[in-house]
Amino acid sequence: MTETHLPNLLGDPNATLISAGDTEAEFLPGFGMIGISLKKGDTEALRRVDNLIVAAAANRTVGIPLLFPFANRLADFQYEVAGRGVTLPPRSLVLRYDENGLPMHGLMWPHLTWDIADVSDSALSARLDWSHPQGLAMFPYPCRLTLTAAVEPGSLTIKTALTATGDIDVPVSFGFHPYFGFEEDRADWRVHLPPMRHLTLDARQIPTGASEPYPGLDALLGTRSFDDGFALIEPEATLSIAYGDHQISVDLLDGYTHTQVYAPHDENYLAFEPMTAPANALISGDGLRLVSPGDTFSATFRIRVD
Repeated sequence: MTETHLPNLLGDPNATLISAGDTEAEFLPGFGMIGISLKKGDTEALRRVDNLIVAAAANRTVGIPLLFPFANRLADFQYEVAGRGVTLPPRSLVLRYDENGLPMHGLMWPHLTWDIADVSDSALSARLDWSHPQGLAMFPYPCRLTLTAAVEPGSLTIKTALTATGDIDVPVSFGFHPYFGFEEDRADWRVHLPPMRHLTLDARQIPTGASEPYPGLDALLGTRSFDDGFALIEPEATLSIAYGDHQISVDLLDGYTHTQVYAPHDENYLAFEPMTAPANALISGDGLRLVSPGDTFSATFRIRVD
């Protein structure tokens, strides 16, 4: 059953719940189309969603946030793509900055209002026209984003389409930062990572351009800490965590070439981040794809809850 006008801490009148069987997901179009809940039965798979008001005020990533126009960090405040240059402000209420003061994760979700395009019992589609002067000042490439979330029993699939609506190529470097976890202690979670290439990062967590083979992992999380970037070696990949009979998996289905695994040793959550380009791609150009005027790029990932 689909419901709108759901009560939520941020008061989004367009909050929408989609469901199929015993699985449901809730999104806030008025706040970046952020996903704030994914449940199978009574079990919540998402993390950092317990205080949305504080998270919004702090530009903090929670639940399932879209990272646009860039995922992860930039090495500087200036970038130039397709002959058009940008200087980002070193301080802004709509951006987030890392511990080194570098911009990260794009224009944050509390400041982006999406329009609902279509909704059914099990699916929601929303659009964002990137044409507002504030957005173009930070990413001067007119485009339209369409995000479609569809629930099936035991899974949530998210497809993001980017259409270049102006007269200039649009660089593709968006991603997502979904947070997952179990009630049990993280040390007892089992982590599965497929073979990939492990990106070499500098002291500021910026890719150097080098990488090395990564054999994969199937082990208890224990005291391991992750903030690691990876390049996929196959068109699709699956990353997962499990505890007992429960498992949460992220399937990178198409369009995603990189992922970041984030698991601070002192937090009871883990993030598998689908990324369409490596961190800092708007500056380095590494792995950066361009969408020609009138064309559309799309990327899809699926979250499975077992």
